[in-house]
Amino acid sequence: MTIPQTICAWMVLVTVAGVQAFPTFHSHRQSINWTQPEDDWEILSIPRSIVPHVELKHLENRTNAEASISDEEFLERLKRIKNNTSKSRMLWYDNTPDGLAYPPFVDKALKLFNLKQVSYEIEHSLLSKVSCTACKAGAGLLLHYIHTGKTEGEIIKMIYQFCSNLNIQSPRVCEGVANLFGTEVVYVLQRTPLGPNEICSFVIGDGCEDTYNPYHEWEVVFPPVPKPPVMEVPVPKEGAPFFKVLQISDTHYDPHYVEGSNADCNEPLCCRLSSGRPANPNAAAGKWGDYRKCDTPKRTVDNMLSHIADTHSDIDYILWTGDLPPHDVWNQTKQENLEIIKETVRQMTEKFPGVPIFPALGNHESAPVNSFPPPYVNQVENSIAWLYDELDVQWRRWLPQSVSHTVRRGAFYSVLVRPGFRIISLNMNYCNNKNWWLLLNSTDPATELQWFIYELQSAEFSNEKVHVIGHIPPGHSDCLKVWSRNFYKIISRYENTIMAQFYGHTHFDEFEMFYDPADLSHPNNIAYIGPSVSPYYDLNPGYRIYYVDGDHDTTTRLVVDHESWIMNLKEANHYDYPIWYKLYTARAAYNMKALRPVDWDNLISELTANQELFDLYYKNYWKNSPVRPTCDAECRKRILCDAKSGRSHDRRHFCSELEAKVDDESGKSWKSWIYRGLSNSYGAGETDEAISTTTEWQIPDVIISFV
Repeated sequence: MTIPQTICAWMVLVTVAGVQAFPTFHSHRQSINWTQPEDDWEILSIPRSIVPHVELKHLENRTNAEASISDEEFLERLKRIKNNTSKSRMLWYDNTPDGLAYPPFVDKALKLFNLKQVSYEIEHSLLSKVSCTACKAGAGLLLHYIHTGKTEGEIIKMIYQFCSNLNIQSPRVCEGVANLFGTEVVYVLQRTPLGPNEICSFVIGDGCEDTYNPYHEWEVVFPPVPKPPVMEVPVPKEGAPFFKVLQISDTHYDPHYVEGSNADCNEPLCCRLSSGRPANPNAAAGKWGDYRKCDTPKRTVDNMLSHIADTHSDIDYILWTGDLPPHDVWNQTKQENLEIIKETVRQMTEKFPGVPIFPALGNHESAPVNSFPPPYVNQVENSIAWLYDELDVQWRRWLPQSVSHTVRRGAFYSVLVRPGFRIISLNMNYCNNKNWWLLLNSTDPATELQWFIYELQSAEFSNEKVHVIGHIPPGHSDCLKVWSRNFYKIISRYENTIMAQFYGHTHFDEFEMFYDPADLSHPNNIAYIGPSVSPYYDLNPGYRIYYVDGDHDTTTRLVVDHESWIMNLKEANHYDYPIWYKLYTARAAYNMKALRPVDWDNLISELTANQELFDLYYKNYWKNSPVRPTCDAECRKRILCDAKSGRSHDRRHFCSELEAKVDDESGKSWKSWIYRGLSNSYGAGETDEAISTTTEWQIPDVIISFV
């Protein structure tokens, strides 16, 4: 069978089968009669970017365009994802009597969990059994009220009372959260077939058991085109032309930041007039920002952009990876978020005239935060069109007209930047486990991943190399396990095409590795996670510069090197004079031959074994913050495991060997404990060699087998 015939056969198969989903089942739970609306979007009905978009100002163009086959020759049709509408399912409690009494599990849980720890874990995305218990109690309580027929107003009032009476947040934050999120939460929970165990496993992931959930098990469909032989990635040619690329992420510009206001308040965001008076001079917000729970004042954003424009006047293009509004998530409106988007777009346009900018959507751009309904949620009061339509207007000054359709559908797009080089921007909010809308149906929201496969297969046929940009890293705990698993497979299938990925969201300076799922000894991709501009919190503001293999006959399109720049916030506030400086350059700091996936994988091994090198990495990870915490063995394991895990909620699969090595080095493992004890029992005259050659045979076999 020829490739075109094979493709057509695949199209028929996909049209009939859709996304492969596990069967659903019936139950006795009563719920609102709700049917997911039809979505007739067809991927091949939209134009593609096939004309090189960027004219380089600083480099000589040396590469001829690769011949591209037409879309008609590539695929006749790509399947729209079949709806995965779920049927009703029993709640974890049954026959709950009417009235205001809590279900027994909720009543017991309320007495047990540590709410301060829960608040901390939610804020830092470090969720554990404690947060799991709290989640089940909260979800159970909401479902109980819905099940007993309470009105939306009554439930919103209950959310406020629950939040305020238990001192989870201040009364005004509780009121704002209840009003902003209440309507959406009630709407979704009225229609979801899931109970608390499944909801919390969905939201929290591996910190809350791995509850089997057939409504949220699905697989993307790949075309029946064999994966080409894996090409060994060469070291980029020294002295070859390169692109100079700026990444700006997580600006979190706060238009209400006030110098001298209270920076030590009891709310999620401080440094505003509404934060109250500072208790003492040390609690006052600094002029250029603050290490506490405060976002970025306008003067700092302006100063940074002016510095970049002056220092890096030869930038070829910019990656702008989202999160523009501040962290006042209880106090946001759609209108104010749109104004912040327009203001920051205006700033970028004025500071970098003529420089192409490729944006990606963050999770804070919506109001309420993390709320990104898929296209089938099309009621006016719930639709996300208010945001996506405006993004299309604002982004169009940098992007070709051909991407307008996908931006308005799902805030994702694909652009041919240079001959043979494409950038694909993904909306990572469809993997966000804090996006409550996905509880209705998480099956490839907006058909984004199937579209992503189509774009990558087209790029493979056209001999194009691809960079992927987004906001939430796919291996982060905020990314849904099933979405991340499918994404991981896509990266592996197209490892010859995807040369790098770029994300933000964490606010730290870090990276994330990808491996062949069938052979974890084979690293196949790297995700760069850029530092935040916002100091929120305990951080210095920062940005990153990449040097990408440019236009020449043997280009790899790999990142050749990168450097991180920061501003020391403490000194800027003390001397009232911000100074931006280069913190480190990756290859020089970590003594790396190149920045291929194999080189980053080797770095993780070195960071595991070399405490001094890890200390340097940890300093850079925190952007040299003077208030960064100390890092013990558990901290070291978490950071290295984050780097190792490009697939979310699967740390045991990737990190067990790494964690054992850290434990062994820090003396925490059973073997180290036993060896250390035996070593201490020897006399002072014994040499290390004597100890190492005599201890192992003295340990009983049963202990050897155990450790």
